Amino acid sequence: MPFFLLSSVLVGLATGAASVPVADVPGQLAAYALALPCAALVGLSPPVRPLSVAAVRALGGVAADRLADTPARSPSARRRAAGWFTLHTGLGALVSGATLAVPPATVVLVATPFSAAVRGSGLGWPLGSPWLGPVAGLLLLTVPVGAAAGAGRVLARCAPVLLGPSPADRLAAAEERAERLAVRNRLARELHDAVGHALSAVTLQAGAARRVLDHDPGFVREALAAIETTTRDAVAELDAVLGTLREDAEDAGPERRAPAPTLAALPTLLAHVRAAGAEVAAHLPEDLEGLPASASREAYRIVQEGLSNALRYAALDLPIRLDVTRRDEELTITLTNAVPGPARRGRTGGRGLRGMAERAALLGGTVEAGPCADGWRVAARLPLRGAR
Repeated sequence: MPFFLLSSVLVGLATGAASVPVADVPGQLAAYALALPCAALVGLSPPVRPLSVAAVRALGGVAADRLADTPARSPSARRRAAGWFTLHTGLGALVSGATLAVPPATVVLVATPFSAAVRGSGLGWPLGSPWLGPVAGLLLLTVPVGAAAGAGRVLARCAPVLLGPSPADRLAAAEERAERLAVRNRLARELHDAVGHALSAVTLQAGAARRVLDHDPGFVREALAAIETTTRDAVAELDAVLGTLREDAEDAGPERRAPAPTLAALPTLLAHVRAAGAEVAAHLPEDLEGLPASASREAYRIVQEGLSNALRYAALDLPIRLDVTRRDEELTITLTNAVPGPARRGRTGGRGLRGMAERAALLGGTVEAGPCADGWRVAARLPLRGAR
């Protein structure tokens, strides 16, 4: 209606009148034709597409995956959205015009045989018997119904073409899904590594303390202290991960998350493992705090998972050797532990090994795990160039 009123004024000024008279059919058609380009200009606005999509979903019954929710950004998407808005506005004008005009005309036609005033005014049924007026009036009522149904079908068919996602929209949606999946995988790795290691360590520490409870109370005290520290750290890391899950993805920046442990916390981790009764020989760089933060965090998790696997699959009296070496722009981690024969054959990989490989891949590195002459060996290579 706003577009039609504007175009009526413009056509009326062009013909020397204030507006187009209602009885001027050519003028009304000209105003209608001029209103469509005005609607098309408005349709080029980016917010038109999400508003139109909301209307189509509510009234058109079109599947949600065939429509694009985001504002139209590219020129082609804007042109298609403008085409939809123009088509919707144009058909809507015809349907609304028929809805406004037909009911009064039907009343007049139905009243033709019953009212001399109607017959005398020339508004009633003009041909043949006046009793044909009610029949024509009832048939006329099908016009707005048919127009609404036909317009609905046309718009429902055109909506996926004109309001559907463009290749750029599909690419953006795929990138968003990939980003959400990456966040979920990262959180799953954090939970698996932090909580899984803590449970493994606590189980072994409790078992070792139970075995020597009667004759080595000093070891039992150390084991209980280690259990307390391990569970406290695990709860803190679990709280940090759950806090990230509760936050919106846009607001959950790195500065709002609890800091993840780095290689600087490796001595504490080794102390917890030794408290479980395991024999660990470690060779570490002198400056564990001088590494890039991202590489140090991923390296810590790789070592943590490797030690968890060693505790889970190896006997406590079998030695574990850890070597962390920095050469130029590369950090190498080698973890070797002796494994009993049946356990060695049974270790075929799982979430832990896959998580270590994913962590290394984030930095462009690799992880290799498999049996060796000394038992089981995990070797990780983490490039430091470009890491922050």
